[in-house]
Amino acid sequence: MSLQPKPSLSLDEWIEQERNALEARCEYVHGEVFAMTGASADHNSIVMNIGRELSTQMKGKPCQVYANDMKVVIRAADAGKYPDILAYCGPPEFSDGRRDVLLNPSLIVEVLSPSTEAYDRGDKFALYRQIPSLRQYLLVSQDRARVELYERGEAGRWILTEYAALTDEVVLSSVGCTLPLSEIYDKVEFLRS
Repeated sequence: MSLQPKPSLSLDEWIEQERNALEARCEYVHGEVFAMTGASADHNSIVMNIGRELSTQMKGKPCQVYANDMKVVIRAADAGKYPDILAYCGPPEFSDGRRDVLLNPSLIVEVLSPSTEAYDRGDKFALYRQIPSLRQYLLVSQDRARVELYERGEAGRWILTEYAALTDEVVLSSVGCTLPLSEIYDKVEFLRS
């Protein structure tokens, strides 16, 4: 998904605009609004695969997973985002009674697209790190079996673990789940260049 800047708004104005939008979604950072474009079939398959696995494993637990349309606001960074997937365990904290803006995710997942990969790894991750509840950030490649898990460790340091074999399993301790790479990439066809 690529980002195209739009006119400036306050964070609260952005939330209201997004609630009233009938078409495209936009993300918000420091007064700037960026239109998001659509995703590829593989991107969507990966998001659905992860969402399905997490949802199944969360049955009977005080955890919830959301895909694509749940907004997360990072007030400390004056930013609002639409992660590909976000999840939490325990009581949710919503911005207000509308329950469409989550404030306390434990896990955020981004499926990497060629147009946003650098942003997802850099500036977006820097914004997400300002969410006190965030424990894990998962980056998932869509052009090969490659998953990177960043975990908040002691003293707030982030530790990276990489996975590249379809037999690998990613332990998501923040939500009490395990993601096999074989399930993440189910029905995904890697294109050869």
